[in-house]
Amino acid sequence: DQVRDAIRLKHYSYRTEQSYVGWIRRYILFHNKQHPKDMGGAEVEAFLTHLAVEGRVSASTQNQAFSALLFLYRHVLQLPLNERIDAIRAKSSRKLPTVLTPEEVRAVIQPMSGVHRLIVQLLYGSGLRLREAMQLRIKDLDFPQSQIVVRDAKGQESRLTMLPNSVQMPLKEHLQQVKRTHQQDLNLGYGAVTLPFALAHKYPNANRQWVWQFVFPASTRCKAF
Repeated sequence: DQVRDAIRLKHYSYRTEQSYVGWIRRYILFHNKQHPKDMGGAEVEAFLTHLAVEGRVSASTQNQAFSALLFLYRHVLQLPLNERIDAIRAKSSRKLPTVLTPEEVRAVIQPMSGVHRLIVQLLYGSGLRLREAMQLRIKDLDFPQSQIVVRDAKGQESRLTMLPNSVQMPLKEHLQQVKRTHQQDLNLGYGAVTLPFALAHKYPNANRQWVWQFVFPASTRCKAF
């Protein structure tokens, strides 16, 4: 499949691959299975307008569909496609986030214990998303500066957030246990972690190094390779 090959050549994530392939398929079906090379800006505009008007998709979903079609024309078909498509734009969501009061937060955390309690405390104190917390690596924690480096899916620095003083001591104790377990795993031939493609290529042996280990590792072992 040309689309999948082009996506993998650029090392996009599997989730992006599935999303782009899905949108391209819907685009083709919307236009009665015409080949994309026989279509262009007008057909893209009609499809995106359909998503906004009949499909009632969000602005981010419509943008994702447009990104998929841009990729198709530019990187697969190698045909020009103007970015300034005059489609009806989907409305942006303006929902306000739900914010818990300090009392509600304490009520949530109080009955918890162990790693789960630590994760929730870190989420609340640092403003991390759950996925961001679960993807943290040892090297992302800066205790002297009380900072956390948040990285994107490719391992690049995305932003900085605070590392609350209230969780630093329990977090250090947690890391001591994680480090002991990691050393035991290495002794048994395990202890490797996955790395973003570019990092794995640049640092082929980094997957077993302590600084690249996850702060909250999985409970199953990964064979070193």
